[in-house]
Amino acid sequence: MYKTLSPGAIGIRGLGLSASLDLAKATGFGGLDFSINEAAELGAAGARSLFDDAGIQYGAWGVTVRWLTDDWRDDLAELPRYAEVGAEMGALRASTWCPPSSKDREYAANFAWHLERFGAIAEVLNEYGIRFGIEFIGPQSLRPANQHDFIYTMEGMLEMAAATGTGNVGLLLDAWHLYTSGGSLDDLDKISNADIVNVHVNDAPEGLMMAEYNDHDRRLPCETGVIDLAGFMGKLSALGYDGPVTPEPFSARINALDDPQVAAQETAKSMNELWTVAGLA
Repeated sequence: MYKTLSPGAIGIRGLGLSASLDLAKATGFGGLDFSINEAAELGAAGARSLFDDAGIQYGAWGVTVRWLTDDWRDDLAELPRYAEVGAEMGALRASTWCPPSSKDREYAANFAWHLERFGAIAEVLNEYGIRFGIEFIGPQSLRPANQHDFIYTMEGMLEMAAATGTGNVGLLLDAWHLYTSGGSLDDLDKISNADIVNVHVNDAPEGLMMAEYNDHDRRLPCETGVIDLAGFMGKLSALGYDGPVTPEPFSARINALDDPQVAAQETAKSMNELWTVAGLA
């Protein structure tokens, strides 16, 4: 496992790939989540050279298909170009997320709707040896009573992954979503390293009921201790997970910091603490 920076997740906007790699290196991150679009503009060799020169490993890149839109197949037609860049770089982890409810579709119809899109994306990525992680979204606040519940648990997302039939689909596993979905660390005993594509870590605000959690109001790892991140990381270590671990705190305090270096340093400090309490340092 390696600590991975996602600048956008801590409110840093406008940095190009080179500057993001410099920031990751300067603040002690071993990996970087990045835009495959920008990598494609630079060319696979150029983008790979930037990572190599910085000594930074690849995190995950977001799939370029806007699969929630009606014209998603137009993007799908362009996906091979980006997947080829990822494959040439050796950046073999891509991911997206899945809404936990629907205004219009009941569960079975929604499952089929998503499977068509996720399956098509997975097929393209599989041709290039790229794994595809899908994030389930846990908070109850995103499953209002006037909408149809959809996948919001680890088990549900693993069912979707298996249904694609491509063999390269797994979890974008987020400690926040495992916790807010009502899951437990024992759930991780049911999976293997092969089921996990990439990982996000966050802590949760103190003093809230489960139904009160707001998906855009989290905390840095180990900031409150509400989520047992030491236990979470211990489970991942026991599974032999070998991929990126990215903090995604959506923290107003961190987002408000004007200096990207300070924001990244604060985040790195929390990740160093996590590694220490989890016995990984």
